[in-house]
Amino acid sequence: MSKRYWLMKTEPDVFSIDDLERNKTTLWEGVRNYQARNYMMKDMQVGDEVLFYHSNAKPPGLAGFATVSKLAVADPLQFDKKSKYYDKKATKEKPIWHCVEVQFKKKFERYISLEEIKAQKNLASMLVIKKGMRLSIQPVEEKDYKEILSIGLRPHAEK
Repeated sequence: MSKRYWLMKTEPDVFSIDDLERNKTTLWEGVRNYQARNYMMKDMQVGDEVLFYHSNAKPPGLAGFATVSKLAVADPLQFDKKSKYYDKKATKEKPIWHCVEVQFKKKFERYISLEEIKAQKNLASMLVIKKGMRLSIQPVEEKDYKEILSIGLRPHAEK
């Protein structure tokens, strides 16, 4: 299967690109949407590229990129009664929620705001700019991924 590209949203006050850089890897736990879970369980492969998106930020936008470093495993938070992600229906034998591990690659030279993404006509197919698109994990076309990288890795002076 060929490499795929993804956008993964996180709230920076919960887990930011700086946290991922410090930790090197993390399980993408706590996702409680079936479509996002299915992307992790069925579609994401080791080596897939990930755009790291800060949602609920001022402004929201892309902070860097990562890779999928391990295939989906049972999300441990579904079994933790103290976690807000606990699911009483989940069992170790029949887990409901799964998550991949992602590995830090690089922070962008400059943050790419959602407004800047929307302003780029050649990024019009990105799901993140569609009205009502709140899914925390979204597929990204290779051409859009490469364009975002070219913007994000450009030094500040070249805006």
